[in-house]
Amino acid sequence: RITQPRLAILGVLSRHEQPTSIEQIHEEVGSANCDLVTVYRCIAAFEEIGLVRRAFFHNGTALYEMNLGRPTRYHVVCKATDQVMELDAATAEDLRRTIDEVESKLLARGFSHVGHIVEFFGVAPSPAQSLPSAAATAR
Repeated sequence: RITQPRLAILGVLSRHEQPTSIEQIHEEVGSANCDLVTVYRCIAAFEEIGLVRRAFFHNGTALYEMNLGRPTRYHVVCKATDQVMELDAATAEDLRRTIDEVESKLLARGFSHVGHIVEFFGVAPSPAQSLPSAAATAR
């Protein structure tokens, strides 16, 4: 059933490039338009039918993003800043191939409805650490 809260929630998700928390979705929809319980129920329904996909922060917070038939996006979350960064295309493609292989093996062993959730966590390098130092470059 299409309702105004569901449309509003989908609108919020479609405007975000990165996975978003239910609390952030609720804040953007507005409590006058939709209560928090409705957001949880709608997100659960959307996830069940494959319209949204779940990701996680390192602290266990669930985040959600639209699933519009694109390849699964994989992320790395900085534990220091909580910044969510998407893996580069080449790394993500390597990961997809590996996951496809594992899922195929599980299906061959008789598992059904196989799925996965993969998230990476680490402390992002500071800009100074990620660039070669002037002394090293001068050598």
